[in-house]
Amino acid sequence: MREASHVASRTDPKESGGRIMGDSNKPLVEMRGISKRYGGIQALQRVDLDVFLGEVHAVVGDNAAGKSTLVKTLAGAVLKDEGTISFDGQPVEIREPRDAKALGIETVYQDLALADNLDVPANVFLGREATRRGPLAWFLDNRRMEQESRKLLSKLKINIPNIRQQVRFMSGGQRQSIALARCVCFNARIVILDEPTAALGVAETGKVYALIRDMREHGLAVLLISHNLNHVFDNCDRITVLKTGRLVASRRVEATSQDEVLRMIVTGVAENGGQPLRDPTRMAAE
Repeated sequence: MREASHVASRTDPKESGGRIMGDSNKPLVEMRGISKRYGGIQALQRVDLDVFLGEVHAVVGDNAAGKSTLVKTLAGAVLKDEGTISFDGQPVEIREPRDAKALGIETVYQDLALADNLDVPANVFLGREATRRGPLAWFLDNRRMEQESRKLLSKLKINIPNIRQQVRFMSGGQRQSIALARCVCFNARIVILDEPTAALGVAETGKVYALIRDMREHGLAVLLISHNLNHVFDNCDRITVLKTGRLVASRRVEATSQDEVLRMIVTGVAENGGQPLRDPTRMAAE
């Protein structure tokens, strides 16, 4: 089993119909039998999850369903007790966030983890600053970081008039956009978002989801935790439902409805009699 920190290669996504996508029948990430216990609490119980390039995949469920715990095992913030994770068909061990980042897995939590006293370029490159060599020592390459930040914001269609302004003075939508841009800047292949619009107004929520859709069009996989089913059905390709740490079902958006998903969230029972539903594309592939 290879270590995540030793991964160096990146496979190129395929382009189809003007939209960059990976092989729709081959998940980039396969999580199998993931379990996690906190003392007497079983947070996850043998959960499976597939993540595909070029898709927005929502993980939904009531409070204490295990959504955050599941994505944190992929992000390296939580160490699983049981189960396996494969990346690009190869088994990997993700023991800490550094391992996840080496694979191209970036995470944006609800608190965003931005430095309020720094400007946009400094936040985009936070912890991975660009440097240049001077006569006697190494210095921060502020000009390069500003140029790269402007290119990135332009690519993602993020409008911030003054990127030298401290982020403490920016709106919630702008701050969320900066956090997302930081993920894309370092060759992310999977972006994990934990309730990205929970504290935003209607207009800013729309801008953030437009950015998420744009990330999908650029071939990234987006793993999204959300309680808002309207947002999920408007912006996502695939939905996985969890209930008290168990997998209820995983469906493509066009193959289900809000009423059906809501019933699964409340009852914890899938429409086919309680067994997790399998994706037809995966069944055909197997």
